[in-house]
Amino acid sequence: MKVLIVGGNSSLGRILKNTFAGFDEVITAGRRNCDIYLDLADPKSKVRLPEDLDVVIHTAAQFGIRSDEEILNTEEINVLGTLKLCQAAVQAKAEHFILISSIFSTLGSTANNYNIYTLSKKHGEEVAELYCSEHSLPLTILKPSPLYGSDESFRVHQPFFYTMVDKAQNGEDISLYGSNDPIRNYLHAQDLSEIIVRVVHGKVNGSYSCTFPVDVTYSQIAKSAFKAFKKNGKVYFQKDKPDIADIFFEKDFSLYERLGFYPKISIEEGMKKISDKRMSIK
Repeated sequence: MKVLIVGGNSSLGRILKNTFAGFDEVITAGRRNCDIYLDLADPKSKVRLPEDLDVVIHTAAQFGIRSDEEILNTEEINVLGTLKLCQAAVQAKAEHFILISSIFSTLGSTANNYNIYTLSKKHGEEVAELYCSEHSLPLTILKPSPLYGSDESFRVHQPFFYTMVDKAQNGEDISLYGSNDPIRNYLHAQDLSEIIVRVVHGKVNGSYSCTFPVDVTYSQIAKSAFKAFKKNGKVYFQKDKPDIADIFFEKDFSLYERLGFYPKISIEEGMKKISDKRMSIK
């Protein structure tokens, strides 16, 4: 198959390229280190894609939520950039469009983590659904929970996660604010990559959440990191500080049942992969 990965130099894009390698023709598009130069942040840029693509996989995203400039760029890339790609995919006669969105798009406006990124990902899904429906372009929307992996580039979007990893590697104790042990859900990027490949080859359409089957707490993450690095640090709670809130996502395993594949890299195995990677480059 002829597969185009938009955001080919992203953390997920690089893993995805390797997963497809060997049995599909892979083309990458992005602002740097890709086969095709593509800047979705430029409102004046024209998006042109190679013709006769089997699938376009859109992994590019903007995460800025603070300054006015960041907010505009987030909407420009996550919403208008998605629309531009859908239009270009139709013009290139692509047979399938896959949008990698976020589980955060499912949050309501009263949720603690609701922000412009959340809103823009939801808007991006909506414009993709509208345009692809009107032009009969098969569409798949995947909404993964926060991603992590062995590559240090994942740190940008999961700073506290990797701070715990750093402390565990150094044998330092890990402190958590408050008395609540916050619940989280993390998905290893290799698992998501395998899901995407199966969606492509199975020509699966529709909109799906992609979470790890089991939630974890911060203390579980920390203890898994200590174990992976064979260190004896401890986890303690600063009970005089405000509690860190839980983040719950509704789980829907219908996609996994359809693919015959469930994410399988547990937090313990994921930490071992990070440890092995770091030890190998010392």
